[in-house]
Amino acid sequence: MFVYNKTKETFLAFRVKIADSIFSRLVGLLGKRSLTPDSGVWICPANAIHTVGMLFSFDLVLIDKDFKVVGLREMIRPFKITRPNFRAESVLELPSHSIFKSRTEVGDQLVIERYEAKKRPQPGPVEISEVQLASSPAPSQKVEDRNQMIM
Repeated sequence: MFVYNKTKETFLAFRVKIADSIFSRLVGLLGKRSLTPDSGVWICPANAIHTVGMLFSFDLVLIDKDFKVVGLREMIRPFKITRPNFRAESVLELPSHSIFKSRTEVGDQLVIERYEAKKRPQPGPVEISEVQLASSPAPSQKVEDRNQMIM
């Protein structure tokens, strides 16, 4: 998934994983030593998070059901619990300074979508025109010509 700030015309992240099951929401970023640049976790539904057991700081973007930014928290340190934002439907956990770099502000419209690499077109059946068929000798004709040359 990628996250694009439509208002500012900037990207927040290109490799975002979705945490939408009970287990994946509970775990989130636990056990990770850092977030790679341009990556993140989209936790939905959620309106608050905890960083108990986390090993690094990160940025948090709170999003409503229409993908509008309703809250921002920069550089959230380990062993903290954020207050719930009751307008938020989901949250994005992003590498530190992502909010600053993308100039994201409360009220900005985000686009969160899947993207897939374009597949190369598969070669289809080859059509042979009648002209090509008429100009090439038939296989049985080649065998006869070869036999005549040997005799």
